[in-house]
Amino acid sequence: MDIRFEEAEARFDGRIVLHPLTLSLSERRIGIIGLNGSGKTTFARMINGLVIPSSGHVVVNSFDTSKDGDKVRAETGFIFQNPQNQIILPILKEDIALGLKNRKLSRQETDVAVARVLQRFGISHLAGRRAHELSGGELQLAALASVLVTEPDILIMDEPTNQLDLKNRELVKRTIEGLDENIMVISHDLELIEDFDRVLLFHEGRLAADGRPADTIRRYRELTR
Repeated sequence: MDIRFEEAEARFDGRIVLHPLTLSLSERRIGIIGLNGSGKTTFARMINGLVIPSSGHVVVNSFDTSKDGDKVRAETGFIFQNPQNQIILPILKEDIALGLKNRKLSRQETDVAVARVLQRFGISHLAGRRAHELSGGELQLAALASVLVTEPDILIMDEPTNQLDLKNRELVKRTIEGLDENIMVISHDLELIEDFDRVLLFHEGRLAADGRPADTIRRYRELTR
């Protein structure tokens, strides 16, 4: 993973949401924390091209998000805060197969890929289920399967344990711990990211701290006093 922010800034309606930022990221597991409205989600969405810099550049694995949007999105997978909104088709296995449509695979190749990713997350029994029939934890696993079936290099997750009960939170936490992909997690759940390689703290649209989880989390607690 090679992500570079080069004086990248984000403005919405003339308001600076993320001040010019120069930063390089290569660690396998990175946490992103901060108060609501701090700029952390905008930062994450700039990585996969959902937000294009108002000035400066964001480069992901050698692809500029402003010029190479399709290639950037092939490198990055994004799981939104509400994974139910991410599942488009009513039946889970059909939704996962949809992500492979542009690859022009045969029906058999698609079926094999879908079965493999369902098995990877232990949800083969949910293949024929509808999204509204799934628990919060099952929805997160379903969203993971639908994104990772395309084999992105980088996975970004926005509040993956938000509004989950203890059982489902532990399920999702264990799953994240077992992922082989490069992952970036936006979270208010500080325990979830306390053993990551690096944690970034955003505050009022600026990078306020960057380093080891313990140090960055301590700075975050100081800001919330």
